[in-house]
Amino acid sequence: MREALEGSQAIARAVSLAKPDVVAAYPITPQTHIVENISKLVADGNLHTEFVSVESEFSAASVVLGAAAAGARAYTASASQGILLMSEVMYNIAGLRVPVVMTIANRAVGGPLNIWNDQSDTMAVRDAGWIQLHCISNQEAVDTTIQAFRIAQETDLPVAVNMDGFVLTHTMEVIDMPSQAEVDKFLPPFEFAGKLDPANPRSIGTLVDPNWFPEVRHSHHAAMGKALGKIEEIDKAFAKVFGRASGGLLTVEGDKKSKVAILAMGSVVGTMMAGHEEFKDEVGSARIVKLRAFRPFPAKALRDAVKGVERLIVIDRAISPGMGGVLGTEVSAVLSTMDKAPKVYNYALGLGGRDIQASMYRDLLKATEDPKAPRFAIFDADLSKLPPEDR
Repeated sequence: MREALEGSQAIARAVSLAKPDVVAAYPITPQTHIVENISKLVADGNLHTEFVSVESEFSAASVVLGAAAAGARAYTASASQGILLMSEVMYNIAGLRVPVVMTIANRAVGGPLNIWNDQSDTMAVRDAGWIQLHCISNQEAVDTTIQAFRIAQETDLPVAVNMDGFVLTHTMEVIDMPSQAEVDKFLPPFEFAGKLDPANPRSIGTLVDPNWFPEVRHSHHAAMGKALGKIEEIDKAFAKVFGRASGGLLTVEGDKKSKVAILAMGSVVGTMMAGHEEFKDEVGSARIVKLRAFRPFPAKALRDAVKGVERLIVIDRAISPGMGGVLGTEVSAVLSTMDKAPKVYNYALGLGGRDIQASMYRDLLKATEDPKAPRFAIFDADLSKLPPEDR
């Protein structure tokens, strides 16, 4: 059923369709509306779940860890500093192979304080061992949320669904909201083979000494690699039920034969697609590579997507100070094994929520035509605002 919904409201509805047994929540902008809407669904009797209001994000993550370990379908959401506060537990959830789903309403990490959108929060926990999926629209966020519960269940790995704060969470969009019957057909009842059961006593989270810790890490890494196939398989299964897919690991839009490509994650992909339509006659066409899966990283799929590309512009919504863009650095490493790797230009855009216009498509293509163009830059930074020693 097509409805005009705010992004956060749509995600709350999607979560309710998955019938979670436990939701633990602590409010933080711009995630707050998601859990507010879930709590209203519970209060109105439209969602039967144990809704736990906790005192911090650390507690929220701890509650869903315990709930899922006991065999309950569990969900939480957070953003920015909240993700940093729960990061210790995020490592435990993933390392203990507990299937939890979380929405990250991407927001800049301070200081200085900034409540607007970029992706520095999810990048700060990229090594925690969670599957990370990025969405370009609220429709994709709804669909990916429903898929995430099945991905988590079939991989015994937690899944973080990333949607850009405010840009998506607080924007009204016409959503094709699935019916309960459709979701029930797609998403089986929750089962976790590793759950704690008094009838079959076992322990979880015990001390692992050096005789076993490398093997544990290998097992986790191998599971992430196998999850690549599951992400694609479940997206295809979703398409059979609902008539649309979210793109699996990645998709290529625009001119798929162009020797110039732009790669990005999240809502900025849609901005680049709009820029392509508006400015392709002025500056030429480009491939637009939408990277949906950041973890596990789809190395082979990416190499296939950029075959024949000579100039690849990687847009980062977060940086690693002293190194450059997080995504750009990883893309460069992955492509280094190609016989004819494209020249990578890694540009950070929209840090702290600075507006990204469709005209940025034109500006990026023009800038990288210059042989002296820098390989990394905070592209939209106005250096005249800074003292000379910081330029």
